[in-house]
Amino acid sequence: MRSFDTLSSATHALTAHGARSWLTLLAVAFGAASVVLLSSLGEGARQYVLNEFTQLGTHLLIVLPGRNETAGGPPPLLGETPRDLTLQDALALLRSPHVVRVAPVSIGQAPVSAGSLEREVTILGTTADYLDVRHLELAAGRFLPIGDAERTPPLAVLGQTVAEELFGNVNPIGRRVRIGDWRVRVIGLLASGGVSLGSNLADSAVIPVNTAQALFNNPALFRILVQTRGRAALQPGAEDVRRIIRERHEGEDDVTVITQDAMLDTFDRILGALTLTVASIAAISLAVAGVLIMNVMLVSVSQRTAEVGLLKALGASQRDIMGLFLSEALLLAGVGTLVGIVLAYAGVYGLNIYFANFQLVVPVWAPLAATAVSLGAGLLFGLLPARRAARLDPVDALAGR
Repeated sequence: MRSFDTLSSATHALTAHGARSWLTLLAVAFGAASVVLLSSLGEGARQYVLNEFTQLGTHLLIVLPGRNETAGGPPPLLGETPRDLTLQDALALLRSPHVVRVAPVSIGQAPVSAGSLEREVTILGTTADYLDVRHLELAAGRFLPIGDAERTPPLAVLGQTVAEELFGNVNPIGRRVRIGDWRVRVIGLLASGGVSLGSNLADSAVIPVNTAQALFNNPALFRILVQTRGRAALQPGAEDVRRIIRERHEGEDDVTVITQDAMLDTFDRILGALTLTVASIAAISLAVAGVLIMNVMLVSVSQRTAEVGLLKALGASQRDIMGLFLSEALLLAGVGTLVGIVLAYAGVYGLNIYFANFQLVVPVWAPLAATAVSLGAGLLFGLLPARRAARLDPVDALAGR
């Protein structure tokens, strides 16, 4: 049989039993769509997290107080050697030739009030370098002044939400607010959209680090953000940070230095593996659809026994008969996959419109993998019915036995 005749006969056989074929096709379509959608969800989550880390800044080292280390004694053999990081520790890091900027961070919650209005917000204590380290933008006014970080006057840069709640449409620049027990002057307004790693800068107030330490009565820093001169300076910069802190902490290596690249690589691997796992689970539905294809084809063989006998009596070989039934299985799998991919892209488009802040991203391999798994399942599960049809005796088949 010619390829065109085989394909034409397979198409006619499927359309002759429309309801059965459509139900099988929908099963394949939903399986393919689930693979593409779930892999898009995983890829979107991966890119979202990586983008959030990138928004912290570029070429960053994050210095945290304390270090996990192996310790002696009975299990568990993990000890903790916490020691506070101070403002002097942060300023000392500027001695490294690989360091461009240092932004110490003190953080806490405090009420911010103006007149009779009050709002509990996140207070970030830092220095002028924080603006460049975090790549922030100002909507109005200016940021914290450059100068002696230990003697900066009490000033504040408000986030958009805080400013709107306390001042409405009035320009807050130059006005005074009360943060806890401190009266500070507002000198700037952050641009909107500053959300990163759970810290909503729109609902925050940025004040000098020395003011924050006095406000919270805590000289310890939450962390230190260190910007290096480039990607190549990350590792030598991290070594310098550890050395300088060790010298200041009486020889104790008691800080954790995290490189931004290391965090990005770790999350990239974890979320990439998660995406593949979710897509693999979704691919199981395509295997189930393959079983359904096999059942449909077995019924088709039993209903078309006389047709198979006639074809064999006219000279069709076993290979021709197998090709005929395998073509039907592959048509069901192929068309179903195509419909499923179209549905998946439509679903991704709709979800991206509805969830503007979290975008699903279809990885290139997802539709290819869905197609390969679907056609593979159709071929595998269509093989048994095709072989059964090919082995029918033409005389018995014509007799309906």
